[in-house]
Order: sequence, then C-alpha cells, then structure tokens
Amino acid sequence: MLKERTILVTGAARGLGREIARSLAGHGARLILADIAEEEGRAVAQELGEAVRFFPVDLGEPASIQALGEAVASETGGKLHGLVNNGAIATGIGGIPFDEIEIDSWDRVMRVNVRGTWLMTKACRPMLSASGSGRIVNVASDTALWGAPRLMSYVASKGAVMSMTRSLARELGPERIGVTAVAPGILTTESTDYVPEARHRLYAEGRAVPGPQEASEITDVIAFLVSEGALTLTGQVMPVNNGFVFK
Repeated sequence: MLKERTILVTGAARGLGREIARSLAGHGARLILADIAEEEGRAVAQELGEAVRFFPVDLGEPASIQALGEAVASETGGKLHGLVNNGAIATGIGGIPFDEIEIDSWDRVMRVNVRGTWLMTKACRPMLSASGSGRIVNVASDTALWGAPRLMSYVASKGAVMSMTRSLARELGPERIGVTAVAPGILTTESTDYVPEARHRLYAEGRAVPGPQEASEITDVIAFLVSEGALTLTGQVMPVNNGFVFK
C-alpha cells in the first residue's frame, strides 16, 4: 500500500509513534523518523532497517524544526509523500485543576503540541506539494471530544490540532495534499504509565468494544490515511478508540 512513498513520523522513539513507524515499514514505506529522544529513536530506526533514517528534533524550538525540514529535503530530493505529526507532550501535565496549571507549563504544551505541529507542517509543505500526493495525519486525542477533566492544557492543545486539521485541509487541498487527524483514547504503551489506573478502567469499561486498546490497533488506520487513496477523507477527524466516543 505504501511502496515508493516516503513518510516522516515525529515522536517516533516510543509509544504510539514507534508503533506507527513499525506499521508503516510493514506496509513498505520509506521512513524518516524524528524525536527529541535521540538514543531511543536511533534504536527504532536500526530495528526497522538500514534504509530508515533518524534525525533529532525538538518540536518546541523553531530552529530545530527548520533544521529537520532541511535534512528531510536533502534526504528525499525535495519530495515527501506523508507527514505524521505525532510528537507531543503528554506526561506530567495531568491531574491538575485548570486554575492550578502553571503558566510556563501551559505555554510549553502549546509550544510543542500546537506550534510544533504548525511549524512542522510548514517546513514539509513544499516537499508534500512536490510529491503530487502529499498526506498529513495529525495525531489528536479523544480527550478533546469529551472534555477530559484536570487535563486542560493537553485537551486544549489537541482541540487546536483538530481545528488546524480542518483549516489546513482547505488551504492545502488545491495542491492535492490531504490532511486528516486521528483521535485515539488512552492506549496501552509505556508512554501512558503515568495515567491513573482509574482512568484506564474508565476507558476499558466505556468502550463499545470493551477492554484496553493497544497502539498497534490504530496504526493500520494511519497507514491508510497516508496512502494515495485517502484524499477523499481530507479534513476529517476520526476517533480511533474502540467506540469510547462517537463523533
């Protein structure tokens, strides 16, 4: 499905990002991985084969994003078929009432999750346009669909990602660049170890398909969304949470 397509995945060193990379590789994509966790990211790239490239990036720093864009352009000859904006801050920001969130913490979440997604898309746009079939998949969260409490900065950031997806779909559609978003719930990965057991239970019991959800269960959806056949879905935000939220 993805042979001859080159795809960049941010936040690829662990958790969902790592599983996305594994899935895309399995579908035949040529991969470029990026993450702030350089050692872990290089290990994932090595696992997936010599042809997989890894570049470090700090999504909170515009210069780092620009450097990644330049590296990807050099690596690909200026053509990129897919961008998966998965990199985000999630740990250490939950369980806090909205009126106790520190301003610095709020700003950091917005800087990485929202501004980082915008700037990463901006850096990749010329390459996606040049490919003639560019696809962008933004990883949002179903917390922004049901309003998870005591997690307001993260919820707000992922709500912004959903809105950006719709706006970008209209702006980039004339270039035949499709833009979609997925909104998973809490997944069973080492990246969600910080989530209280009660919240994991809430999700497991509230899903239409009860039980925990593995990251690998949603990666084939993302693989389709970065394929040539997904253009008709542009602008859509898809809950991929085994029926915890219906949109």
